[in-house]
Amino acid sequence: MKLHQDSSGALNTVTGYGADYVEINLERHTSSIIVMPDSPVIPWPVGAFDALTPELFAMLLPLDPEVVVFGSGERLRFPHPRLTSALGAKRIGVEAMDFKAACRTYNILMAEGRRVAAALLIES
Repeated sequence: MKLHQDSSGALNTVTGYGADYVEINLERHTSSIIVMPDSPVIPWPVGAFDALTPELFAMLLPLDPEVVVFGSGERLRFPHPRLTSALGAKRIGVEAMDFKAACRTYNILMAEGRRVAAALLIES
């Protein structure tokens, strides 16, 4: 029996990443994005950790995820609680991790059928 990965592209999967890009279903993105398993990839208009605002995190609210995986760039940085307070008020969890760990964690949660959103910061 030959086993192979299903490449139907039905769900958004991180298929590659590096210091300045992420690939979703083999499509390369070189700026920050928001990804959910079953929605189009959304450009996230932020290019630096210090430029994060509550409004940028509020972009996740209409997507109604159960958890947000925040990829903070090359190193782990935690967003100030005031930035994510609107998500917390809706009982949406936010997990901060470095960019690479966020990509891997998103894939695991997505494969488990969780309603996960990845907010991936690619600093320019």
